[in-house]
Amino acid sequence: MGDQEAGNVPPNPDSGSNAGNMSDEESPEKSPTPSMASRISSSIFRYFHLLNYAEPTALDYALLIIGAITSIGAGIPFPILGILFGELVDELNGATCAAQGTPVTENPEDYLAAINQKILLVVAAALAQFALIYIYGVCWNLFGERLSHRLREKYLRSLLRQEVSFFDGLPAGEVSSRLSADINTIKDGTSEKVGVYLGVLSLFITSYIIAFIKGPKLAGILVSLVPAFLIMTFGGGHYVGKYATLASEHIASASSIALESLSNVMVVQAFRANDKLEAKFAAELSEAKKENTKKAIAVAIQSGLLYFIAFAACGLAYWQGSITIADVVAGRTEGTSVGSIYTIIFILVDASIVISQVSPYLQIFASAAATLDKLRTDIDRPSKIDGTIEAPPQPDEVFKGDVQLENVTFTYPSRPDVPVIQNVSLQFPGGQTTAIVGLSGSGKSTVAGLLTRLYDTDDGNLLIDGRNIRDINVRQLRSFIGLVQQDPMLLNRSVLENIALGLVNSSRPEHAAFQSIVLSNQLSQLAEAVRGGQDILTAVEAYGPRMVEVVRMILHAADLADAGVFLSHLEFGLGTIVGPNGDLLSGGQKQRVALARAVVKDPKILVLDEATSSLDSASEQRIQAAIEKASVGRTVISIAHRLATVKNAAKIVVMRNGKVIEEGNHNDLMAKDADYAALVRLQNMGSEASSIATAQGSKSSIDLPDKSSSVLAGDDDGPQEVVGKVETNKQDVVVADPEEKKPGPPVWSTMKRVGSLARPHLLWLFIAFFGSLIVGGTYLGSALIFGNTIGALSPCNTAQAIRAAGSFFGLLYFVLAIIEFFANGTSWSMFGFVAEKVLYVIRVLSFRTLFEQDLQWHQSESRTPSSLLSFITSDTAAIGSLTGSIIGTMFSILVNFVGAIILSHIVAWKIAVVCLSIVPLMLGAGFMKLWIVARFDEKHGKAFEKSVGISVEAVNSIKTVAALSLEQEILGTYQRSLEAPRKEVTRSIIWSNVFLALSMSISNLLYALIYWWGSKQIVSGLYTQAQFFIVLISLLVSAQLWGQLFTLAPEITRAGRAVGRICDLIDLGSSKTANKISRGNDPEAMVESRTLTPAPGQGLAVKFKQVKFSYPARPNRQILKGLDIDIPPGQFCALVGPSGAGKSTIISLLERMYSIESGSIEVGGFDISSKKEPMFRDDIGLVPQDSILFDGSIRFNVALGSRPGVEPSDADIEEACKLANIHDTIIALPDGYDTQCGNNGGQLSGGQRQRLSIARALVRKPRLLLLDESTSALDAESERLLQDGLEKATRGITVVAIAHRLHTIRRADMIFMIEDGQCVEKGSHEELMARSENYRVNVLHQTLDG
Repeated sequence: MGDQEAGNVPPNPDSGSNAGNMSDEESPEKSPTPSMASRISSSIFRYFHLLNYAEPTALDYALLIIGAITSIGAGIPFPILGILFGELVDELNGATCAAQGTPVTENPEDYLAAINQKILLVVAAALAQFALIYIYGVCWNLFGERLSHRLREKYLRSLLRQEVSFFDGLPAGEVSSRLSADINTIKDGTSEKVGVYLGVLSLFITSYIIAFIKGPKLAGILVSLVPAFLIMTFGGGHYVGKYATLASEHIASASSIALESLSNVMVVQAFRANDKLEAKFAAELSEAKKENTKKAIAVAIQSGLLYFIAFAACGLAYWQGSITIADVVAGRTEGTSVGSIYTIIFILVDASIVISQVSPYLQIFASAAATLDKLRTDIDRPSKIDGTIEAPPQPDEVFKGDVQLENVTFTYPSRPDVPVIQNVSLQFPGGQTTAIVGLSGSGKSTVAGLLTRLYDTDDGNLLIDGRNIRDINVRQLRSFIGLVQQDPMLLNRSVLENIALGLVNSSRPEHAAFQSIVLSNQLSQLAEAVRGGQDILTAVEAYGPRMVEVVRMILHAADLADAGVFLSHLEFGLGTIVGPNGDLLSGGQKQRVALARAVVKDPKILVLDEATSSLDSASEQRIQAAIEKASVGRTVISIAHRLATVKNAAKIVVMRNGKVIEEGNHNDLMAKDADYAALVRLQNMGSEASSIATAQGSKSSIDLPDKSSSVLAGDDDGPQEVVGKVETNKQDVVVADPEEKKPGPPVWSTMKRVGSLARPHLLWLFIAFFGSLIVGGTYLGSALIFGNTIGALSPCNTAQAIRAAGSFFGLLYFVLAIIEFFANGTSWSMFGFVAEKVLYVIRVLSFRTLFEQDLQWHQSESRTPSSLLSFITSDTAAIGSLTGSIIGTMFSILVNFVGAIILSHIVAWKIAVVCLSIVPLMLGAGFMKLWIVARFDEKHGKAFEKSVGISVEAVNSIKTVAALSLEQEILGTYQRSLEAPRKEVTRSIIWSNVFLALSMSISNLLYALIYWWGSKQIVSGLYTQAQFFIVLISLLVSAQLWGQLFTLAPEITRAGRAVGRICDLIDLGSSKTANKISRGNDPEAMVESRTLTPAPGQGLAVKFKQVKFSYPARPNRQILKGLDIDIPPGQFCALVGPSGAGKSTIISLLERMYSIESGSIEVGGFDISSKKEPMFRDDIGLVPQDSILFDGSIRFNVALGSRPGVEPSDADIEEACKLANIHDTIIALPDGYDTQCGNNGGQLSGGQRQRLSIARALVRKPRLLLLDESTSALDAESERLLQDGLEKATRGITVVAIAHRLHTIRRADMIFMIEDGQCVEKGSHEELMARSENYRVNVLHQTLDG
């Protein structure tokens, strides 16, 4: 992420962050101690392999060849200029001697004519250099851009064909990091920096050739520069790479923590767990800070050595050169002139400095090659189950759908020591419905995964129509199967497009004609038209009859899945955007869309994994009837915990601990009176099971905005999809999104804001800037020494004077070298130290601020977890380039620039005034380059971000992508998202390189002007040669440094924009330092916390008084319409009612996730909206509809539920887990409470996640417990045990539960019937049974007397 910082400035510490990846070169497969030669040759080979990777086209080869030739050509003009300058020195020597009256053979005018001729050659060389730099800049930039696009696509393609188990061990931010940071590292190592490096290499070689022709002895002495610079470069590079790699690993871990937390922000806020997650995040960053500080010191020493060697070499060369010239003047030798000495020193020292300045590029190239190696481990990995291979044409055969398991055994690859299915043999008869029931974690969902070949069996056979499933093409197999998963995943598109995805891989021959439609963007355009106000049936006619047929099929599937009702309530109907993961729909809405997606292709086998678990009874009945009707003639495998849904199945299979313990139909199994009958009795309303008056939120209102369903929260009146998010009213969003700031902030403002963050480190900054000041001054010192040296070595002087001057000025150069070493080392190490401190603070503050914003902010303005993560990853990396050595370099360049103007005016103002006239042109070229890069970044950053978002979403939903065979569709969407930005990139490259070439070659035009004007002044006797060279070198070094600064234009621009975004974000937060303000210093917070905590264990009263509420994205659709609820302390109250009635909205409002429009909500007697900080949440425990866990141990996840500032003991955690009926399961695992839950808790079953989620709420010892469908993923037996624990845990506290399984709450103290945003009935179970028809209907549906 930080490799671009290298620029042309000496080894930049920030460039090391990519350099760090070099350690990958030293991979374990190599011999333990490979020689330097073998490592270098291996790196070179790998780099050439990178340039030739990912199927380059003829155009790519042409760009590569032309770029290489012009790069090499661009290095040749400079040494030729060195020869011309040497001859000019001789001419000027003659002119000086003539002006001083020393006898010479020519008159001054003849010298002037000869000088003018050489100056014309200088101009010609500068123009040639401009053309060559422009051509190689365009070629290499285009080449790198095209390679990075091909690599992204190849990487994504290879990921999509991997089997699902490959993703089980993939950290949350891994794919995003690979597609953005890693590919950017490769792009950086294959773009214009390659051209710059080849040009410098060509310059270096040409310089030595010319030097040996001009003066073999002096050139031979200066060859010592090469090993000195190489040792400095590679020795320093080793340490820089080592520390950078360690730092990048810690930063990747921190990013993973941040992404997961941002993805589950509702849970983080409900438990006020942001401090605990921040501590975990900061611990990783703290380690990264230590390693990066070591890296900065290594770079500082490397940089100091660079200048020490260069200046010491100048001293050596002029001392030796003075001896040679003295011999010529004394007549002891001939043929060597001051000009040839000047040429040798000028080109060799300059060539050596320039090659070491671009030495960080070697790290960047090595990083690029090493990064490719990392990517190739995934790209070249053979997939064990490849669903992207097209099926060979098959003869028409009748597919019956008979499924058979023969002695099947299976364990998940991520947990090989825990058997999930043990020697199971089963028959699912074709054309009939078979149900699988049993305890949570017994292997039911695994059967669905095996059938769709998301996983393969370890042992035994799985047969379809007598054929082994492994012998059937994976894509073909999946075309026959429609799958609805336990946690349905939708892609961030419209409802229309999501349902149509079911047609991508259909076994029906008549559906083949629709492939071109579902794989194109026509459905996306149609959804856009619907959101624009057109009627879908009218709008679709413009697309032709096939498209009309597709829409008709989608509408039919939606009706079959009972989705028509809620779609009609959404403002845009089928055009509604569902949000990331479908979060803008409630749980029930998502399930219905997923069901429609599964049935739209009319599959031969339908696999329903808890497909109606989030639905109220009425919706479930309607869907059940529709499925039974649609199931005629097809095989249906239904996995369920609500036994009422499977009562009519032809066959019911009961599983426990991965084994089949019973099978038969409902009546047979009831007659057996064994396990199944016991489960039925538990779920039967008439039974006397321990139904606990405790919180059992059983099935949540399905339509509730889950997770954080934002707007829309499906809850309510037809779940509002938040598609409204697309057109969120600006007035509703209180806080402006920092990402949306249009223009980048001015540079001064940028520096000022970074400066404010660095204020605590002013002493170190003072030392750093003082070091930079000296570095800037030493450039001027070298100009003074150089000018006087050239003047003193003039053949007009005596041999003795020349020798004495050579020794004196050689010594001064050596003193300058020592000063440079310490000044550079001090400056760079101090800047690196402060930079790491500042970056740490910025990252922690960004993390903290993001979690201080409410849910409404997170869900508005198209914010997604991955876009918000960019504040912490890419933006802080960009700032890293500005806070480190680059600020020091910019400061020393500025000091040198001002100093050069002052010095040159003091020494020879007539020459200086003319020289300065070209400076605005030089600066203008650099600023134009900056401006073009800035405009491009601004315009297309979001588009590239969107393409990464598409990839990350596909990986996060990989089971859905695989089951529906969406791989090609995802790739097509990805490619379309990049079409516009790619064209713009090409245009930007063609323009911006004009100014890059101008800024890099303009210094030679400056040379020509100075020589022409300076020679006139010398010939006229106004100035001496020494004065001329002081002005020349001071202004020239300054010009070259400005040119180098402009090669950093992209980094400076990105950093400036990033600082603006980050500072805008941090301004939204409560603190401006990384240390938390202790609550003891906040009197208001202390009063709040006191007033809210009367007595532990005592319940809190809850009152809703005339509450009205609309989701911000749908301000015109009211969800709660004057709701009144009054719950006395210590009571267990249940909320029941149809999906979308507003039940889950009530839970969200109790946690103050959103602000109400009118009315009031009181918790514990206090109006929650009157409190600045949501400290009242400390007394509330939430069990959300989606059981969200974080990557970490079981112990860490349960402890997250504790109150802020409280660290629960192991005994507290175990007690909570016992109450949640999960303790025995945990201790049976090999690592017990240290078992890792995996990304999003993926290593655990749905029921295990739900019970841990309950334990997390109980460890808080809450006074108000909110249960949103808390037992939806549990079987009846687990639920009964859990109810016993909850009854014990909730004595005396207030419980509010949403439930669809009504039997779990029949003993609630009070049941509230919520319909259309109002409480229409309330009373006990018996009272409502007597007087409420709706309540009775729900109850009867769930009663299953055998």
